[in-house]
Amino acid sequence: MGSSILTITFNPAVDKSSTVDKIIPEQKLRCTTPVYEPGGGGVNISRALKRLGVDAETVFLSGGRTGALLEELLTQEKLTINAFAVKGETRENFIVVDTSNQQQYRFGMDGEAVSEEEQTSFFKFLQNIETIPNIAVISGSLPPNVAPNYLKKIIANFKEKGSKVIVDTSGEALQAAAEESVFLLKPNIGELAALTGKQELDTQSAQAAAYELIKAKKAEVVVVSLGAKGAFLCSEKEFIWLQAPVIKVRSTVGAGDSMVAGMASVLLKNGTYKEMLQMGIACGSATTMAAGTGLFKKEDVDFLNHLISNQ
Repeated sequence: MGSSILTITFNPAVDKSSTVDKIIPEQKLRCTTPVYEPGGGGVNISRALKRLGVDAETVFLSGGRTGALLEELLTQEKLTINAFAVKGETRENFIVVDTSNQQQYRFGMDGEAVSEEEQTSFFKFLQNIETIPNIAVISGSLPPNVAPNYLKKIIANFKEKGSKVIVDTSGEALQAAAEESVFLLKPNIGELAALTGKQELDTQSAQAAAYELIKAKKAEVVVVSLGAKGAFLCSEKEFIWLQAPVIKVRSTVGAGDSMVAGMASVLLKNGTYKEMLQMGIACGSATTMAAGTGLFKKEDVDFLNHLISNQ
């Protein structure tokens, strides 16, 4: 087994972002020339890993003209891509910033259905991947008609190969991942409440809920992001809570994906859980310093990582 990371994105996207002087209903609005960027959970995690000097194999479903554009954009960023062709068109997201107040409007499309036949072929495609990764990261939403049980099959396939599986998703897909049991889950407080059958959680009760998941063998490690309050990590033997550095937040797009990338990069080097959480928070926070859909700058990560390590 090589020391490697593989990311899987079932529902990738091309993010198209633009600015406008002011958003006014019923009027024809003049937008600036759009900027096209790759999007979707695993795709963003691979892009973030690249900035940390880690080359992950990026596996995703790709279809139509948008899929071809996505592949081209990822190739320009020198990512190692392994695209699986599907008939449906890859989705687009549209992001507009109103420059009069710096407010960001994010319009996300659903993505097209993936046929049963394509799902079966994609599963075989994953089974036959030559390099068995140390870490398999499954991130983002599932296409509209893909059942959560399909995700369980894919998780089981990588666990059988000996890969550590990290899952960052939501809703029924997150529930399915927990049922299958993975190495690391990264829910937010709302998702953690849903996973443990609670109405709502505060920071205190969230810690107990995360430990519940560990005891029930749903995951070996649970990391819960608390936004500006930082994040905590819970495992069978450790509980670590680190504050986020105080910074000027410009955009939260891609922060969660950056956090996962930071953690995976440390896990790959067999770092401690504290170092893993530290790097995750540094990458997530550094991404919020970037405008629009931009990811972090490596020098910001290094600076923030140093700040957090002094806690």
